[in-house]
Amino acid sequence: MIIPDIPTYKEILDKAFSRARKSGEKLRTLRIPRNVKYRRIEETKIQTACDVMISTLKRILDKTPIIDELPEFYQDYIDVTVGIDELKKSLGAINRAIKIISQLKREYTKRIKFSSPKEAYKLRREIYGRISSVIKEIKDDLDFLDFAKNRLKNMPTIDFDAVTVVIAGYPNVGKSTLLRKLTGANPEVAEYPFTTKGIQIGYRKIGWGKLQVVDTPGLLDRPVDKMNEIELQALVALENLADLMIFIFDPSETCGYPLEKQFALYKNLRKVFNVPIISVFNKIDLVENLKYLKKYINKVENPILVSATEGKGLKKLIAKLEELYERLERKIWKT
Repeated sequence: MIIPDIPTYKEILDKAFSRARKSGEKLRTLRIPRNVKYRRIEETKIQTACDVMISTLKRILDKTPIIDELPEFYQDYIDVTVGIDELKKSLGAINRAIKIISQLKREYTKRIKFSSPKEAYKLRREIYGRISSVIKEIKDDLDFLDFAKNRLKNMPTIDFDAVTVVIAGYPNVGKSTLLRKLTGANPEVAEYPFTTKGIQIGYRKIGWGKLQVVDTPGLLDRPVDKMNEIELQALVALENLADLMIFIFDPSETCGYPLEKQFALYKNLRKVFNVPIISVFNKIDLVENLKYLKKYINKVENPILVSATEGKGLKKLIAKLEELYERLERKIWKT
């Protein structure tokens, strides 16, 4: 989500009053009655100052996407990252400020038309004070929007037409290596809450469509019951995105986690993600105790043994992905 550059309240005031002063100066050379000229100068200053404030604030609203129209994944992402209610509140405050300044502009423009030069000067000073107060009142909202802009500028770009595969498993089981092998390139990296290296996204073309392969280091590598409330929200966002999951075991246990613990995480995530899960045993070339491995292989459905670094078993994994991809595509077409 792209939020435009957000000015401070002081920048808005300085810009508005500077433009107003210049617009008034341009009228000083008019050859019209003195009373009419000075009244018109003050009227022009009011209109210009209000117009600059309104256009500056409108630009923020116009260039910020409508939150409720965003895909569910992005709404969840925003909520976890900056708070969706807080964002809506600040945007609402900007909208209210626009309405108040517009109303004040109409009111004072009408009043100044029948005033003397001295009264016009007082009216202009009066509205300057009121519109300054309106802008100062949204200082915290402008500051929050600037904070949100910086937090959301590296939001991941998701292709919602692609079938999305999420890779899960403990750290160092080979998730990044497998992602590169499946997609044939270094993945795109974007920020994602509670990930250690950001969300990594790669693509694999299948027929006329493509697979979107996603790895979230630091999020899907620990039990759900160990996550706090905000981390769970980040998990839910990912759950809404996933069509498939690849869970990677490291049977060599060189990742630093015993298979028993890896299997417990696998069961944990199966309860959360209601999608087909492909169980992949990576680093098979490093396994020494095959009897110990067999105990866990027999606990999962249709396990695939691979060595991502050596490329062994990848054809079988790719064939399985293509099979599930076609199955999902047929399901989508039927619905």
